[in-house]
Amino acid sequence: MTKTKMVIKVYCPNCGAPAEKTVLDNQIVQTSCPKCDYLLISCLHTGKVVEAYAPGLTPANF
Repeated sequence: MTKTKMVIKVYCPNCGAPAEKTVLDNQIVQTSCPKCDYLLISCLHTGKVVEAYAPGLTPANF
């Protein structure tokens, strides 16, 4: 099976800095920001979150 990877330049939803959204094997989407260490990994088909880390986001910020 061939591994496919597509990288899209986006802005980080946490800090607004340039970030990358990577689609792996048409199944997993990973959004990551090197500036603030934001990470979101989710299923492309269901949208379910597999793993997430967003420093600085707390319920008090909403």
